Amino acid sequence: MSKKDPCQKQACEIQKCLQVNNYVESKCETLLQEMRKCCARYPKGRSICCSGFEREEREREKLKATSEGIPPPPQ
Repeated sequence: MSKKDPCQKQACEIQKCLQVNNYVESKCETLLQEMRKCCARYPKGRSICCSGFEREEREREKLKATSEGIPPPPQ
């Protein structure tokens, strides 16, 4: 039996908020921040719900490195 996703509750809350607010992300920013905090507590890959947030973090790191003149790591 697989373990429950540790950030599933936050992911469901985000979905509810987005539906109620016609998918305007800015209206759900507090919940999005909570999801990011949840994802940061667990190793990458532990929560399938965090995959998009992990990708977002990689992109942010890549942009930061590029702006500092550091070449991105090979893919």
